[in-house]
Amino acid sequence: MSPFVSAAVAAVDPYVDELVAIRRDLHAHPELAWAEDRTTALVAKRLEDAGVRLQMLPKSGLIAEVGRGEGPTVALRADLDALAVEDFTDDPWVSTVPGVAHACGHDVHTAALLGAGLALGALDARTPIPGRVRLLFQPAEEVMPGGALELISTGALDGVGHVFGLHCDPGLDVGVVGLREGPLTGAADSLHVRLTGRGGHTSRPHLTEDLTYALGKLVTELPAALSRRLDPRAGVSLVWGLVRSGSAKNVIPSSGEAAGTVRMLDAVAWVDAEDLVRELIAQIIAPYGVAGEIEYVRGVPPVVNEPHATHLLATAVERVLGEEGHVYTPQSLGGEDFAWYLESVPGAMGRLGTRTPGGPTYDLHQGNLRVDEGAVAVGAKVLAAAAMQALAPGNALVTEL
Repeated sequence: MSPFVSAAVAAVDPYVDELVAIRRDLHAHPELAWAEDRTTALVAKRLEDAGVRLQMLPKSGLIAEVGRGEGPTVALRADLDALAVEDFTDDPWVSTVPGVAHACGHDVHTAALLGAGLALGALDARTPIPGRVRLLFQPAEEVMPGGALELISTGALDGVGHVFGLHCDPGLDVGVVGLREGPLTGAADSLHVRLTGRGGHTSRPHLTEDLTYALGKLVTELPAALSRRLDPRAGVSLVWGLVRSGSAKNVIPSSGEAAGTVRMLDAVAWVDAEDLVRELIAQIIAPYGVAGEIEYVRGVPPVVNEPHATHLLATAVERVLGEEGHVYTPQSLGGEDFAWYLESVPGAMGRLGTRTPGGPTYDLHQGNLRVDEGAVAVGAKVLAAAAMQALAPGNALVTEL
């Protein structure tokens, strides 16, 4: 193992208790996308106290950099925002913000990246590291098309050779990281359809534009039609999360709406998805005389892990957790704006296990999500090791994925 990799891993240990406390503080004070002001200030103060150089971003979030010597630059990324979900846990650090919770594990991501930055800063103060490590504390991952684009526009990837990230996976035990080369997530877009028409009494539907019926046809037929118009290998999935119309059982309403996400495994199909969705919606609602207003937001392409970067990350995981520490993980339909970084720079994302061995399996984006806090130290060590593996790989080998 490169001495820089082993030193980076060991440098995390003095900060573990502090990082867990910070994760709990972040969990108790979650903030939604583009409003992560307290979170940004907390991270900034701790890094400033450690002498790390900072660049504050215009809205929220920050970029920090460790290392001053000549050599390549590697970036590590964490996302800061929480979700509009009620926290149903009863932990002492339960969310203090009604209707907002870290239900996707971004508090873990933030604490882990902070730990990696503090460890690498301490290491660099003793022995200059062979290059620079840029820490991307990114806002607004949970909205489309994601805060990654703003960081990229500010030059966050300028001069960067590789970029790495981790995402919590409550289906994997703590001490395990899921990895794969190639596509890791799916493309994800958001769809919101508003229908309007002439309402009336349910006894006289022929004198109305029966909007609720039209909405029902749209909700059931659009997913089916998409599955027949796109290559099945694209893995398209349209799922509605909101369907709403009317307020009384004997009134045909004059407006209604449906909203959901359009996801697919294939980046090529993603290019044509919006035009096809618009075409199909127009065809489905036409017989009922209603008008449709369509809001289609292109979200994110798939996260595609570059092979060499994946092997660098796998090597780092192996050095922290042993050969059994990294496992193969399948592609999912979840969206992640980390994908935008990989459009410009080779990199890789791993799935960080957060389940207590033998404990219950939770799901992301649910208010009962609990994580094994051992994942904070694991994440910090893996990120620090990945940075040093990319900057000073030595002669380390990695098991084939």
